[in-house]
Amino acid sequence: MSFTAFDKIPHDRLPALLRDMPKAELHLHIEGSLEPELIFALAQRNGVALPYASVEALRAAYAFTDLQSFLDIYYAGASVLLKEQDFFDMAWAYLQRAAADNVLHAEVFFDPQTHTARGVPVAAVIQGLEHACRRAHQELRISAKLILCFLRHLSEDEALATLDEALPHKHHFIGVGLDSSERGHPPEKFARVFAKARAAGLHVVAHAGEEGPPQYIRSALDVLKVERIDHGVRSAEDPLLVQRLVKEGVPLTVCPLSNVKLCVFKTMAEHNLPALLAAGLKATINSDDPAYFGGYVNQNFVETFAALPQLGAREAYTLARNSFEASFADAGAKSHWIKQLDLAFEEAARVG
Repeated sequence: MSFTAFDKIPHDRLPALLRDMPKAELHLHIEGSLEPELIFALAQRNGVALPYASVEALRAAYAFTDLQSFLDIYYAGASVLLKEQDFFDMAWAYLQRAAADNVLHAEVFFDPQTHTARGVPVAAVIQGLEHACRRAHQELRISAKLILCFLRHLSEDEALATLDEALPHKHHFIGVGLDSSERGHPPEKFARVFAKARAAGLHVVAHAGEEGPPQYIRSALDVLKVERIDHGVRSAEDPLLVQRLVKEGVPLTVCPLSNVKLCVFKTMAEHNLPALLAAGLKATINSDDPAYFGGYVNQNFVETFAALPQLGAREAYTLARNSFEASFADAGAKSHWIKQLDLAFEEAARVG
């Protein structure tokens, strides 16, 4: 892309470009895409009693003060997922929305321990999700891959047992991650399970530097040897860490609406995404748990850029390109998607 092309795109055309440009989503918890309407439909189908009288009452409960207050409702919503068909329906609903947002590639997190603890077989979870990914490729022309996440508030022995249970289905997922409550659960707690996952040829990522300190990012890199940092916004508090992340090209999967909803930043106008980009960090924009945090990936782009006027066409292109480059897709696919991105911006510059 020519740098001069960005200057030819009027600022008032930016919201449409943000929606239309090709992009990848690399930080999406599939259980967090479970909309209240589908929660109630699945509850009725499976005979699950919910502690909320209606869809409206459930939505009204989405007034989170921190990560834990969100997780309490998140796990209540996930209680309706019992059968393979439920996991398919949930993932299919998300992938249709992703395709509508012009997501060409999604790397989707799932939490098997949330379900196996309720007696759901791990095979039902993985097969239901993978079926939706296959159908999305065939019908929506969207690439979708699965990343199995461990719940960090549980023990490493439980994570190891989950990995052992899932490994016979390894051909259905590409990596492992680490999520749930960050405070008090440093990455090094999971050193053995991540070593085993790497030895099995799986990609490795981890949530770090959302509510946890910058040191958690260092531990994720040094102990878990992760390839991406999920969130990572608190890296800005440690200039030496920022220099390392830039030098090593470690991507950050930033989730702006989530950060505001969970009070990592008080308002979107205070978000440090512009500073992360200005420092040369390979940041991306993602939706995290969109059913709970107020929007899917396009909504994250549009609201972020509306609140941060220093972000323009150049930053939009950088964020979208970063999303493809930071993915675990093969080089040929990345090159193809980036060419589509270039064409979208060249067309926008011509029209502008």
